Amino acid sequence: MAEIKNTAKTFKLNTGDQIPAVGLGTWQSKPGEVGKAVEAALRTGYRHIDTAFAYGNEKEVGEGIRASGVPREEIWLTTKLDNPWHKRVAGGIDSSLKNLGTSYVDLYLMHWPCSTDPDDNGKVYPDWDYLDTWRDMQTLVGTGKVKNIGVSNFGIKNLERLLNDPGCKIVPAVNQIELHPGNPSPKLVAYNKSKGIHSSGYSPLGSSDSPLSTNETILSIAKEKGRTPAQVLLLWGVQKGWSVLPKSVTESRIKANWQLDSWSLSDEEVAKIDAIPDRFKVCGDSWLPIKVFFGDEE
Repeated sequence: MAEIKNTAKTFKLNTGDQIPAVGLGTWQSKPGEVGKAVEAALRTGYRHIDTAFAYGNEKEVGEGIRASGVPREEIWLTTKLDNPWHKRVAGGIDSSLKNLGTSYVDLYLMHWPCSTDPDDNGKVYPDWDYLDTWRDMQTLVGTGKVKNIGVSNFGIKNLERLLNDPGCKIVPAVNQIELHPGNPSPKLVAYNKSKGIHSSGYSPLGSSDSPLSTNETILSIAKEKGRTPAQVLLLWGVQKGWSVLPKSVTESRIKANWQLDSWSLSDEEVAKIDAIPDRFKVCGDSWLPIKVFFGDEE
């Protein structure tokens, strides 16, 4: 039997491009830490790095990429358009590329379906929303600055509205959403798939101090496999068909999260994890001026 190479796995997007199944997330990675984390990840073998203008760490992510010695063309790099930049898409991508020190990103996402007024973060534009933003993002395709475009934090309601808009000429390649056994979003994942949109999962470990790290089902499977709970959670996501973006700035954890080869979860083990009843969200929408989550994921 051939060796299972989960770390080499990719998912084919609707553009034909292949996104690596395992990436390094950098949300909440502090300055002074994230550059070293990116460098360590790339030296370990990761070839997928996820950042965003809103994280305030693009510059350091770019430094980590260059310090790794891994050629830029071997790396899948994702960044995101920040909410107050929705009316300035061209400026948004240029700012990110300058921060990252690269001429292109592999994937450019609309971070949230929320067009925030840059003069007042408590308000959205009265004359503009994410449909307008998407129309502008589509103009980036073919410029050489982005290879793929997609969305993030879109539920079914907002995706339906986007896809039914006459101005939507390009179906998003990716919808990056919170995905873990405490927020599995089966209806949303199925909807994405039905429209040819790849689901990419952020906070796959449920974030720091996660209830999943003490969940009996996860712990018992990890013990049986001789693996860490984090490794079990990551492989669950990959086997469910989405890319996973574990965040860490600790080199030992970055390396451990990469140890996904030569083993797999059985259908029964996947089903046991699927059956975990506890629900929680790491990232809600209460900080936004509008509601974007409507409970339609399940």
